Amino acid sequence: MQTYAVVAAGGKQYRVSPGQVIDVEQIPGDEGAAVELDKVLLIAGGEKIVAGQPALDGARVKATIVRQDRHRKVIVFKYKSKVRYRRKRGHRQPYTRLMIDEILLN
Repeated sequence: MQTYAVVAAGGKQYRVSPGQVIDVEQIPGDEGAAVELDKVLLIAGGEKIVAGQPALDGARVKATIVRQDRHRKVIVFKYKSKVRYRRKRGHRQPYTRLMIDEILLN
């Protein structure tokens, strides 16, 4: 069984394992820079499962920034009938693509 961890980043939780690529809310940093995610909620490997309450002390996940980009455009359209009210806005949410390098417990 492969080692994995559950980390919190940008208000969301992700199940990650080494070698995996994930998209998280934007994290400051340049492409190729190393990042540590220190809010690790759970680490599991083989028969052993270690859970924090809420987070594990000293545990961290090392990752590398692969890309800084923005998602596809989402159209926000407001409309009220019979009163000629129309508002059209677009939004592109920025994100950071991370490559998970390793999971460290202590």
